[in-house]
Amino acid sequence: MKLTKKQFKQDFEKRLSTKFAIDIEKAGPQEKLAALSSVVKAYYSKIWQEDNEYKYESKKKQAYYFSVEFLPGKMLKSNLLNLGILDTVREGLADLGIELDSIARLEPDMAIGNGGLGRLASCFMDSAASTGIPLNGNGIRYSYGLFKQKIVDGYQVELPDAWLSNGNPWEVRRSDKAFEVTFGGEVWLEDDGTGKLRPKYRNQERVLAVPYDTPMVGFENTTVNNMCLWKSEVPKDLDLQFQNLDYMRQTAMLSAELYPDDSNYDGRLLRLKQEYFFVSAGLQRLIKHYVSTIQRPITHLADYVSVHINDTHPALCVPELMRILIDEYDIAWERAWNITVKVMSYTNHTILSEALEKWPEEMVKSLLPRIYQIILEIDRRRTAELLPKVGAKLVHSTRIIKDGQVHMANLSIIGSHSTNGVAKLHSDLLKDVELHDFYLIYPERFNNKTNGIADRRWSQIANERLSTVLDETVGKAWRHNLNELKLLEAHKNDTNTLERLQAAKFDDKLRLADYIKENNGITVDPNAIFDVQVKRLHAYKRQLLNVLHILKLYFDIKDQPDIDVYPRVFIFGAKAAPGYHYAKSIIKAINEIANMINNDPDVGNKLKVVFIANYNVSKAEIIIPAANVGEQISLASKEASGTSNMKFMLNGALTIGTLDGANIEIFEAAGKGNFFKFGLDKDEVYEYYRNGNYNARDIYEQNPVVHRILDAFVDGTIPNISAEGPEIFESLTTYNDEYFVLRDFNDYVRAQKDLETLYKDRTAWTKASLMNIANVGKFSSDRTIKEYADAIWHVEEKK
Repeated sequence: MKLTKKQFKQDFEKRLSTKFAIDIEKAGPQEKLAALSSVVKAYYSKIWQEDNEYKYESKKKQAYYFSVEFLPGKMLKSNLLNLGILDTVREGLADLGIELDSIARLEPDMAIGNGGLGRLASCFMDSAASTGIPLNGNGIRYSYGLFKQKIVDGYQVELPDAWLSNGNPWEVRRSDKAFEVTFGGEVWLEDDGTGKLRPKYRNQERVLAVPYDTPMVGFENTTVNNMCLWKSEVPKDLDLQFQNLDYMRQTAMLSAELYPDDSNYDGRLLRLKQEYFFVSAGLQRLIKHYVSTIQRPITHLADYVSVHINDTHPALCVPELMRILIDEYDIAWERAWNITVKVMSYTNHTILSEALEKWPEEMVKSLLPRIYQIILEIDRRRTAELLPKVGAKLVHSTRIIKDGQVHMANLSIIGSHSTNGVAKLHSDLLKDVELHDFYLIYPERFNNKTNGIADRRWSQIANERLSTVLDETVGKAWRHNLNELKLLEAHKNDTNTLERLQAAKFDDKLRLADYIKENNGITVDPNAIFDVQVKRLHAYKRQLLNVLHILKLYFDIKDQPDIDVYPRVFIFGAKAAPGYHYAKSIIKAINEIANMINNDPDVGNKLKVVFIANYNVSKAEIIIPAANVGEQISLASKEASGTSNMKFMLNGALTIGTLDGANIEIFEAAGKGNFFKFGLDKDEVYEYYRNGNYNARDIYEQNPVVHRILDAFVDGTIPNISAEGPEIFESLTTYNDEYFVLRDFNDYVRAQKDLETLYKDRTAWTKASLMNIANVGKFSSDRTIKEYADAIWHVEEKK
């Protein structure tokens, strides 16, 4: 949009006056933020309205992305950038004595996601709007999100993240578009007098789902898509017998927090309720929209609507759409099923069995009786159809209901026309190993869509200094097409370009060093190697491998105080699920090791360890641009894709990693010498699984370096881990090191040494950094979302 600095200042001052009856001199920071957000919202509202009218009039097919997580981060600067007015607003505020960044810092992160799953969903929402693809998000408006992590005496403590305490300026409450969602009670089928069986209901629990719409503004275009988040409320006409505090509390809990503790029955029941809550509300809304705007028979739904199931949490989209078509629109079963399969598509994000959701059959039956009936019938009909075609073994292994469990991944695959993985390796593993029986039955449904990232967020917003260097070196076309960064390769031997890249990185490291000093009380040297591992804490991501290497370096320094070690700062950011005891023990160990190393005068500035609490999008925007090294060290075959690896690559960090997930494609793109590869590959891991001949205890007994490091967890060397140390020690020895940490240790140490050697040659290192940036184009989520739109959803870009 076109906006002069003069017009903006007038709009801002007027909004402060009309909203708060105050002038700039007397306005507080929160009032300035609220007024600025309100002005920006007014700027894009006309574009939003016009785009909605275009969609209504064109009646073109739209996609709906159902995800239990979204992780957008702060929206103010993103909206300013996408509207093309970031510099104008920054300069206008400066004229008024206000620093934009100081105001933007006050905006809370939208706490409606956890990690990669939610961030990917938000990257897709950004890219869809920026490429003109009509994609609507559907999720839950969590009042508290996951949790706010604090570190107390080295332990993770979970606190509520009340991100909505000052409201959310970007959302619009649509109470007139609320829908009822029902649970429990009794359901039976009864002849309606025409020979058709109709469901009858009694004693159901009623919940009102109220949508809050947040516009997703496209980058310098005329598209504004919608992210709909549902809040649970008590229906206004609720019978007085149900209006009690317990019912009201249960209703509020539906949209209170992401991933309630599932270590007990009530927690699991709440999770299942949440999943049906947003699925049912979202499908009811899109069907109503279809009927009122498209005005075609419901049997044409697949021509105008595509629904995407992001991981297994929204798997109930399949039976819920069947319920709507059969019960509310009187569509015959076979036709309803044909429509449903054409409408639905599914992304699998993991091969870990713990994350492939399964619900007790009795729980589904009691909580969602009609949905359970429909799932039973889907399973029965499919079994009868396939038995004579593929045989009992394949049918049984792929059933939705088996062993007293409802298998949500199976439901998603069977009820969709497309199942995709999120990196080539992951997709191959799904076809060849993890979902092989499904692949034998439905080979045409399986495909790959390698993940990507929204480079606007991770470069143009998070790293403005680097973005400026890129603009002045290769022009600005890369801001619309990341593949244009390939032009940077022509400058890999240009001293001026390399020096400017080094200077940009150093500035980012200074910023992070200041943050660490202010928030952790630790002084770090910005000239040191900043080695970063930021992601969810899970054993398969192997933060522990990183820790073992840190301890090796520490013991090397203690043994040889004059050893030639290039200074290192190891930076961690990670949350552990509240019920994941082992992961929380690793967090405790990291923090105690950090205290031991950081306060040892023999170590000085040679080695520092920093754990940054409450890792989120905003902290990532400070940490990732400053990284020299990105740790992507999961056991090969366990990480479906990863997206932090792509963010590090975009910001010029070099990857040390296994050939896992998208690391393989990053390794191929970056080129030889620009990626530090180590460890077992997928085939070697699966060979160990087949032979069962891995013996971690032998490595511990035969490798003196490993022996010393592991003993430190139990002999008092590392203070204050009397409970956690033995737990970690036993996991790696007695319980045979499930994720082959000890097997990969030596090769990891070798790769770290190679990394240090290259870093000492600053010119060679910066060339490798440049090559990573130059070849990151493939990992734009703009590319990914276009592939979904073309190959799976069959929706068109706005011209």
